[in-house]
Amino acid sequence: MTIVSNIEKVLDNAEKLNPRLNSFLSIERASALLRAAEIANTETELNGLAIAVKDNICTKGMRTSCGSHILHNYEAHYDATAISRLDAAGAIVVGKTNMDEFAMGSSNETSAFGPAKNPWDLDRVPGGSSGGSAVAVASGVVRASLGSETGGSVRQPASLCGIVGLKPTYGRISRYGLVAFASSLDNIGIFGRNSTDVADVLGVIAGRDPLDSTSADVPVPDYKFALDGDVDGKTIGVPRELFGEGLDEDVREKVLASVENFRSLGARTVDVELPYAKYGIAVYYIIATAEASSNLARFDGVRYGFRAEDAPGLKEMYFKTREEGFGAEVKRRIMLGTYVLSSGYYDAYYSKAQKVRALVKRDYQRAFEKCDAILTPTSPSVAFKIGERSDDPLAMYLSDIYTVSANLAGVPAISVPCGLSREGLPIGMQLIGDFWSEDVLLNLGHQYESAFPLGAQPIVFAG
Repeated sequence: MTIVSNIEKVLDNAEKLNPRLNSFLSIERASALLRAAEIANTETELNGLAIAVKDNICTKGMRTSCGSHILHNYEAHYDATAISRLDAAGAIVVGKTNMDEFAMGSSNETSAFGPAKNPWDLDRVPGGSSGGSAVAVASGVVRASLGSETGGSVRQPASLCGIVGLKPTYGRISRYGLVAFASSLDNIGIFGRNSTDVADVLGVIAGRDPLDSTSADVPVPDYKFALDGDVDGKTIGVPRELFGEGLDEDVREKVLASVENFRSLGARTVDVELPYAKYGIAVYYIIATAEASSNLARFDGVRYGFRAEDAPGLKEMYFKTREEGFGAEVKRRIMLGTYVLSSGYYDAYYSKAQKVRALVKRDYQRAFEKCDAILTPTSPSVAFKIGERSDDPLAMYLSDIYTVSANLAGVPAISVPCGLSREGLPIGMQLIGDFWSEDVLLNLGHQYESAFPLGAQPIVFAG
């Protein structure tokens, strides 16, 4: 199949399935086919790989809405570094994907354009905030997609949709062109049908970027070569305290079975302790909302995006624009963040949260003295019904209980499918690694999925 014919097939599938899945906010047929024709006779690293991109990653000439009414008409004027590197390697962006508004959510239900649907069960959420990117891969439309991570927004939807999702070490992938939510936590992450697809994309977009001062000048290994490394001799750490109350029984059973499966592949397992992990949600929602309240102050109707009409003065225009442009969850987090940064509460909340964050990081450093990777559940449950948790923000926030600590510590983590629930819904296990150990995680994920394939596919699948 030629590059052009393959891209045509991808676009046809995206357009055919999107009315049912709502995974794409825009499908870029004209630009994708033009790019396919340009590289049709050129040998490139990714050779015309179709890529779907979360709609908070800037793509020149394409809408970048962040799933929000306040940016519904904003067209990016430049490419994020990750996009320009993919373009140089011969990948082709076929569309921008649905997401929770400004990446704030765990179900894709806060999107101003309606939720994406889980291809395993259209009545269920795909997870969030990168739900659209997860669905684009899980439904077979594309092999790989980009999402963003602040507290689990790639790994959690990967788990709920039965695919692989990687959050890299903070600084491994440039954040230039990623619309900021919480700058010290944000990462661009990668979805793939398997670890090989993720390795292909990571090898292209990882590495130091002079446009992002937080990107790290650390050598980028050959991730494809690392896939075939031997699991025999690797040590997997298991934090038993994370398998207790609040974990769905199906998830507990399948994730603990994955520990035994790794043993059968030759890995050794040891118990590790992460005593401060239980504070992860509280710490995360203090730090993330504080940074969000600052970052989202720029959306005021003056420079770009939506501007409210019929405002008699500048102050009223600010107020009305933000009132009409932002959804309820974004407003909630801005208010929470403003509160924890306010006079009299900064030391009680924000300062204390930063201290506990340092302790979370220390927990991981100590654990990695005993093991190569830590294995936990990715999500406490399988995909839940659309609307089931909409009126309970705390229950929604707890969806990220197993993922937020990796963002707080800045370490890499990957979600890999490890089985199906009694209802036939996918379950993911999470592997967390030491700094810059994405190659180790991809190797473990690849060896596991090769030996223990999921053995099923969604009811909505492009084939």
